[in-house]
Amino acid sequence: MSTVSAGSYQVAKGGRATARKMTVVPMIAATYFMVAGGPYGLEDIVQKTGYGATLLILVITPLIWSLPTAMMVSELATAIPEEGGFYIWVRRGMGRFMGYQETWLTMAGSVFEMALYPNLFVDYIGRFAPGLVAGHRGFAIGFAMIAACTAWNIIGSRAVGEGSIFLNVALLAPFAALVVFAVFDGRPSAGGAVPLRHADLLGGILIAMWNYMGWDNLSTIAGEVERPQRTYTRAMSGAVVLVVVSYLLPVAAVARLGLDPNSWTTGGWVDVGRIVGGEALALAIAIAGVLGAVGCFGALMMSFTRLPAVMAEGGYLPKVFATKHPRTGAPWVAIVVCAIFWALCYPLGFERSLILDVLLTGLSILLEFWALVALRIREPNLARPYKVPGGLAGAILIGLPPLALIITALVRNSRELVGNTSELVIAAAVIAAGVAMYFFSRIVQRKKTA
Repeated sequence: MSTVSAGSYQVAKGGRATARKMTVVPMIAATYFMVAGGPYGLEDIVQKTGYGATLLILVITPLIWSLPTAMMVSELATAIPEEGGFYIWVRRGMGRFMGYQETWLTMAGSVFEMALYPNLFVDYIGRFAPGLVAGHRGFAIGFAMIAACTAWNIIGSRAVGEGSIFLNVALLAPFAALVVFAVFDGRPSAGGAVPLRHADLLGGILIAMWNYMGWDNLSTIAGEVERPQRTYTRAMSGAVVLVVVSYLLPVAAVARLGLDPNSWTTGGWVDVGRIVGGEALALAIAIAGVLGAVGCFGALMMSFTRLPAVMAEGGYLPKVFATKHPRTGAPWVAIVVCAIFWALCYPLGFERSLILDVLLTGLSILLEFWALVALRIREPNLARPYKVPGGLAGAILIGLPPLALIITALVRNSRELVGNTSELVIAAAVIAAGVAMYFFSRIVQRKKTA
């Protein structure tokens, strides 16, 4: 079909507009927000482990967590470039039941994750305009952010990707300035190591896992990507480099100043900016935090909302969830319904449930690694433009380091409480609910076809 360019769309000769697809650079930008959203969140690792251990964790974690995941995503996304991404991979490799559990775990984890970003958005606004978020005004601003990201997503995945490029530049510019100020800072560093008051190596590793999580999220929009067989591998490679560099450089630059790691708390980059570059840099980092929250929420909304749309096409949800916008192709009903659900959860906070999010999302990622192996066995002749090296053994081996980290998360969750209940018990209840929901949906399907 011959087309001519028309802004954000391509117009066919017949006059029908179709949304333009995402290319490599917008995909790198969107992936960056799905995984990182800036160095925010690293503050607690510094507080728990100190500068040296933090830098070591930030180097080792991507090698045993991010790199294997990126390799797995590159193979599966280029071999099966279908809308729905990891849901399709798991269903195709291990059957409908496991495909359903993959989506259930991802969407359950999204409840805890998506409630976090509006809260961060409001918190960072409060750092330079506390009166603006006082009382119920803070909630109103958070809801407004959710509404704006909803509209942004309905415009289409291309708009989200291109907007993410601008947000990436605006987000990382203050940290680039912080690195320069810190490197050329002439003040003497504090002498000697400072004892950690909240030492927790395992907790620091789990926070790092959360900061390096999300490499598979962009797979759900494979049908909206230009030449996905080539684009995904390039986007994964570029995003891995960008994330690692944007984490390591700011921490390494500040480490040389010898600031007390015990003073680092959530949002502490603003205070570090004030010490290193004055009020102007502190304000720029706070504003970057606001933009980072918007970028993360908008990019993750793009990923998560494709799942109910594809599930609806498979008969597991009402068909209305698969309704697409006539111009942009975005599943606008799924976007709006998910936005309403996340907005209802937003006032609950969930900041303390980061580890629970790591566990639920981590289990869904393990299913993807198992799907990689299952598809190597079930479909050995499947065309794979990118292939994890080492044959079947290589496909098995790259899943072992992430499995070890998830086991670590399980051990840690047994000690974490929400109220009087272990987070491990809560996670088990969520998993059991997913099993029950699958069989309930099958009963509903049979009654409809009877």
